[in-house]
Amino acid sequence: MRLLTGLLFALCTTLCQAATLTIDTGQGKRSLTTEQLLGRADARDLSVPDDVSYHRTMSYRAIPMKALLDGVASGAHLQFTALDGFTAEIPASLILDAHGAEAWLAVEPPGKSWPSLGDGKPSAGPFYLVWLHPEAGHIGTEQWPYQVASIRVLGDPASRFPAMRPAPGLAANDPVTKGFAVFQRNCITCHTLNGQGDAKLGPDLNIPHSPTEYLRDDMLRTLVRNPQDMRHWPQAKMPGFNRQTLSDADLDDLVAYLKHMAGRKAQP
Repeated sequence: MRLLTGLLFALCTTLCQAATLTIDTGQGKRSLTTEQLLGRADARDLSVPDDVSYHRTMSYRAIPMKALLDGVASGAHLQFTALDGFTAEIPASLILDAHGAEAWLAVEPPGKSWPSLGDGKPSAGPFYLVWLHPEAGHIGTEQWPYQVASIRVLGDPASRFPAMRPAPGLAANDPVTKGFAVFQRNCITCHTLNGQGDAKLGPDLNIPHSPTEYLRDDMLRTLVRNPQDMRHWPQAKMPGFNRQTLSDADLDDLVAYLKHMAGRKAQP
């Protein structure tokens, strides 16, 4: 029994120390281990007030995110993919020049796990994108990806997923156009649309039916604001979007986009 316990402990220690982050900026992939990241000269202790995932002040050992993006242009687009398939789509400009918002990659130390995210849930590690002064860059809650496994430079969602695009010719200030931007910022992390997208957590929002086709507007707004107000489901993963994260105007635009796309179904 003691031998078995020792082997399990050694295996756990090895796994905890084996976390690797893959970064692909289009010039070849790099793999960085926990130890390599924590050993960097620019690693520092960071205090993050009102952490989005833990809902309190948290302390981390972290690296400036922009320091890991050498050669990436401000106009590029980044995709952060988590261990569970969650994908965060973040314009590189938010990290490279966010007008006061600072992006940091928090690194979970081996053998010193961060707190669990909830009953039966793991921590936010091994890698977690956190922000200082997020309000300066209008950083939303979906732009704090945790359990990050890889970071890639890709085309923006509108170019990668043409079936998500609204009808051509709409003005930039049209509610549908603005709603598409809201969708890319807040929904594409978990949902596909018309079968397109990299997300794996939530259902498609247009195939076979748009939620605008089976929910009244007020019910859809309730679902977005707090899913548990619509139906109690302990295993539900969808977060609620308060007015600080998603304004009423943004929600109106999102509903306009979803209604518009209900008339533009495209089978995958």
